[in-house]
Amino acid sequence: MEILKSLYENIFSIIPVSLILVLSVLVIIATRYFIDRRFKNRPGRPFRRQVFTIVFSFVALLLIVLAMPINDSSRGQLLSLIGIIFSAAIALSSTTFVGNAFAGMMLRAVRSFRSGDFIKVGDYFGRVSERGLFHIEIQTEDRDLITMPNLFIVTNPVRVTRSSGTIVSAEVSLGYDISRLTIEKLLLEAAKISELEEPFVHVINLNDFSVTYRISGLLKEVKQLISVRSRLRENILDSMHKSGVEIVSPTFMNTRALNEKKTFIPSRSTSEIRAEHEKEKAAPENIVFDKADQAETLENMRRRYEALGDEITAVKERQKETNEETKLDELKLHKEWLEHRRTKLAEIIRKKENEEKD
Repeated sequence: MEILKSLYENIFSIIPVSLILVLSVLVIIATRYFIDRRFKNRPGRPFRRQVFTIVFSFVALLLIVLAMPINDSSRGQLLSLIGIIFSAAIALSSTTFVGNAFAGMMLRAVRSFRSGDFIKVGDYFGRVSERGLFHIEIQTEDRDLITMPNLFIVTNPVRVTRSSGTIVSAEVSLGYDISRLTIEKLLLEAAKISELEEPFVHVINLNDFSVTYRISGLLKEVKQLISVRSRLRENILDSMHKSGVEIVSPTFMNTRALNEKKTFIPSRSTSEIRAEHEKEKAAPENIVFDKADQAETLENMRRRYEALGDEITAVKERQKETNEETKLDELKLHKEWLEHRRTKLAEIIRKKENEEKD
C-alpha cells in the first residue's frame, strides 16, 4: 500500500507540470497556426512566427519551473540559473544566436532596405532575395545566393541602391595629346546612347602619361544596373573608335613595322553589328536576379493587399457617415469591387508562395 501511495503522490505531483507542458505546446501550435492564417498574404509572416515561438517557449519554461514539485530553495536556484543563462546570452549577443535575433528586429525597425533592393555589404553585392529573423539572403551577379547573418549587416556599412535611380559611371585614361573638349563630347554622347539622364564628365586624375576621365549619368531603371554599366563601356569604345580616338596607353610599344598612318581601331563586320543588336535585346538581369525579382514582386503584392484592406475599411467608414441612397449605392459597388480585387490578389499571392516552396 505504501508503494501505491508513493506512486500516486508522485504522479499527482507531476500533473501540473504535464498540464503546463501540454498547454504550452498547444498554445505555440495555435499561435503559429493563427499567424499563418492571419498574415498569410502579408510580408514578414516567418519573422512574426519565429518571434512569438521564442517568446512563448521562454514563458512556458518559467511556468514549468514554477509548477515543478520541488522546494522553494531549489526553485529559486533554477530561476536564478535561467536568469544567469539569459543574462549571459544577452552579454554574448554580439556573436550568438540571440545577437542575430536582436539585429533582425533592429533591421525590421529601421527599414533601410527591402526585398528586391540592390545592396552592398563589405565585399558582397547583390539584390535582397529573402529576409529572416536571423539572416538575410542576397542574389549576386553570378546568380548565386549568399546568406549573411543579421549581426554582420548591422555591424557593417550597408550601401542601398535607391529605387528612384542611381548614378552609373565609367572611367577611361587617354593621352595628353587629345583635346579635353573632344573627349568630354564623346563621353557625353556615349552616356546618352546608353540612356543615362543628365550625364556629366569629371577629370579624375592627371597621371604622368595620361588623363583619367569619368563619365556619369542617372539611371532610373535600377533593375538594369548590370547591363547599363556594361553598355556604357561598350558605347565609350564605339564612340571613341568612330571618331578616330585611340584608347591605348601613351607608353604603348610595338616592334612590328607598320605604316605610320596605321591606327589601332578594330573594324566592325556585319556579323559583329548583328550580334550587338541581338545582345541588346537580351536582359541578363532577368536570369541573374530571378529569385530577387520573385521576392520583390511577392512583397509588393502583399503591400498592395494591405492597401486594399485599408481602402475597404475607409469605404465602410464613409458608408456609416452617409445617408444618401445614391451615394450609398456607389460606395457599396466600390467596396464590392475592392473586395473582389483583394480576393483575386490573395489567390495570386498564395499561388506564388506555393511556387516558391516547390
